[in-house]
Amino acid sequence: MRNVTVYITLKSGVLDPQGKAIQESLNSLGYDEVQSARVGKTISLQIEDGPNLEKRITEMCEKLLANPVIEDYRFDVEEAVQS
Repeated sequence: MRNVTVYITLKSGVLDPQGKAIQESLNSLGYDEVQSARVGKTISLQIEDGPNLEKRITEMCEKLLANPVIEDYRFDVEEAVQS
């Protein structure tokens, strides 16, 4: 079993209204050092180990988890710890 964490972020140049709202809110609270904020998402998966694991995860990202037109993604694969 593998633990997979997928990180999805908007591509550079894609407008991020939620990130802009966060940046402006932090500035209004006195955190003037915050110059920008970008919002993304993290997806955690537990996947049975098998051949072509990274290829399968890439397919999942491109077909469902991310929108490759406006989003970038990367993922980490770790051995699941059995308790």
